[in-house]
Amino acid sequence: MTNLIISILSIAVVLLAAFFLSSRFKLSNRYERKPEKLNSWNRQDIGEDPTTDKPSS
Repeated sequence: MTNLIISILSIAVVLLAAFFLSSRFKLSNRYERKPEKLNSWNRQDIGEDPTTDKPSS
């Protein structure tokens, strides 16, 4: 019974440490998938209508 409690506490400590470290260290901007400049394809990905910014003839 004591070994089970120690095992559960150990797993909980490891999980808490992993979550803390992952929130502490972020990925560099090189790995971000956000484009610097939005084109019509990127606007569709975020839900904007690319046809609204074109001047009507």
